[in-house]
Amino acid sequence: MKRSTKTMRLAAVAAASTLVLAACGGGDDGGDDGPAKSKADGTLTFGSLLPATGNLAFLGPPEFAGVDLAVQEINEAGGVLGKDVEHVRGDSGGNGPGDPNIAPEEADKLINADADVIVGAASSGVTKTVINKIMDAGVVEFSPANTSTEFDNKPYGDDLYFRTAPSDILQGAVLANLLLQENRGDVAIISTDDPYGTTLVEEVSKNLEAGGSKLSVKPQFFGSGSDNYDTQVQAIAESTPDSVIVIAFNETVDIIPALTSAGVGPDELPTYMVDGNTAEYNDDPDDPKDVSLPNGSLTGVKGTIPGAEAPDEFRKRLLEVDPKLKDYSYSAESYDATIVSALAAIAADSDAGDKVAAEIEGVTKDGTECTTFADCVKMLDAGDDIDYNGVSGPIELGSTGSPTAASIGIYEYNKENNIKPVDFISGEIPDPSGG
Repeated sequence: MKRSTKTMRLAAVAAASTLVLAACGGGDDGGDDGPAKSKADGTLTFGSLLPATGNLAFLGPPEFAGVDLAVQEINEAGGVLGKDVEHVRGDSGGNGPGDPNIAPEEADKLINADADVIVGAASSGVTKTVINKIMDAGVVEFSPANTSTEFDNKPYGDDLYFRTAPSDILQGAVLANLLLQENRGDVAIISTDDPYGTTLVEEVSKNLEAGGSKLSVKPQFFGSGSDNYDTQVQAIAESTPDSVIVIAFNETVDIIPALTSAGVGPDELPTYMVDGNTAEYNDDPDDPKDVSLPNGSLTGVKGTIPGAEAPDEFRKRLLEVDPKLKDYSYSAESYDATIVSALAAIAADSDAGDKVAAEIEGVTKDGTECTTFADCVKMLDAGDDIDYNGVSGPIELGSTGSPTAASIGIYEYNKENNIKPVDFISGEIPDPSGG
């Protein structure tokens, strides 16, 4: 099984119980109308439900590129079930001010296009608006970027939902330990008030407290429709913290200047971010999805992103698919979600969603390791049990469809607002079923 550069050693926060998935959280929003009716037509069809518009659009290009590259390589290797796989794009949209809720309609489009596997959504909040619709149609939902712990609980952690990104139990522990190692004792948090943000706040807060640090003020949440953060920033400034965590998406381009104006920005206090906003913020006037801040605004800021570092060779292949890529967040996870699904369809000898789902966990663990689609197919054809280890890491999916072994990258900004990796921490998350 692949490991990243360092095994996670948490301080007091490293109690094993911290990394055990809790069987709590989340209401029963899912339908319980009996088994879904999956369909097979002999062609494995992927739908991608990823952000092309809205406040999450800056996350979309690397994710779409990951799916496109995987589809290309699957077909170059002979496809699935004797046919090329197909790919239909959908736009999950965003959840910011003025962003229409287009994900359910786009999910319908993909389902009506006979998608067997939908790669997406990226945002945990967006996934909650479509997950029941997708599962009720007998279609696999395989997210490359959902990190909310809620998806490990029923009805979500069930037969048709999977993800290649680890839950925020691991990211929360790694981020908290980073602050503890850097002696941050009075931490302020400003966060989006959605399943993604509330989960991370909970995990970071409890790990900080377990390690002897405290919050300088209660977490300051803002709604997805917010365009003013004065109240939250004022509360943070008045609490005189020694560090600030910003959990957001592209709202970051407004939050950072507001914190700076209040004397609690990155130029004054150590500042930390997470996967939703650890992106490139250098100005690119030719990019319509560009999010930018003045050079120097983020110098020294650190952020965490789940996943191993995308290998250089993989990045080169991605650039052949999309030469304009400047960020690679969740590209590997999108690629691996697609490859794993194709391998599962071959193992199942069917493109029906339920049959594919039944094989997904098995092709990611306990067999003989393989690292490319073509090599894995040869082993499957020979009757071997495979363990696909991808470009995003070991994957090792558990009974709820989530990785039980993963890496978290720690990145730091330079004066041009570009991120560079400084460390990769590997960790394991026990399967909640004990399996």
